Amino acid sequence: MELLARIGRFGVYMGRVAYRVATPPWNHGEFFRHTWLVTLRCVVPVVAVTFPFGMVIALQGLEIFDLFGAQRMLPALISVAVLRELSPVLASVLVAAQGGSAFAAELGAMRIKEELDATEVMAVDALRWHVVPRVLALVLACPLLDLVGAVAGLAGGFTMAVGLRGEPAGVFIAHLWKFTTPFDVVGGVLKTLVFGVIIGLVACWHGFYASGGAAGVGKGVNDTVVRATLAFFVANYLLTSAMYGS
Repeated sequence: MELLARIGRFGVYMGRVAYRVATPPWNHGEFFRHTWLVTLRCVVPVVAVTFPFGMVIALQGLEIFDLFGAQRMLPALISVAVLRELSPVLASVLVAAQGGSAFAAELGAMRIKEELDATEVMAVDALRWHVVPRVLALVLACPLLDLVGAVAGLAGGFTMAVGLRGEPAGVFIAHLWKFTTPFDVVGGVLKTLVFGVIIGLVACWHGFYASGGAAGVGKGVNDTVVRATLAFFVANYLLTSAMYGS
């Protein structure tokens, strides 16, 4: 029953946040500030992770395609894998680990120090002014970082195939988009929009309703990363099945 109660409370919380997203006033300054900080904080880790993953895909793909003399198919494999799955998932994992955990810690500290209570005492809507800008910031930051990660992943594949394994650069570029469509790019962006919503809601939930002192804030930060990641992995399967399953 406690689990059902928690699910119900989270559903009410989502409804309250959605209402404030749809109605003015909006805290534009905090939204842009949080978006900039999250993007700046996560861009280097995203590039540092997706670039070598692109190299690994190229290396493993060449081992297989060499057996069949189909090396020209490697760029298509890299582009499909990076745009559809690799970049959206890895970028979102890092956003959850960096941005989501930071927001949970910030809101949790504000709750423990009674700053959120003081805000509400002054007749200021704490959800509207503290939660909504952070949720929207993650919704925008995830697609931006996905695009950065996609470029880095493709660059990593190119570096391995052309720079280290001696594949012809012209052949690589000519076949890069052979089996890739604009919807692969759009699909990755749509995925990360959903992932950003999940991460933002989960992170702000654990921070806004933190309790138990510093230990409670730490637990909320840990739960944010674990639960947000598990949730968008499930969402990723459902979205992938809906977009590409047929």
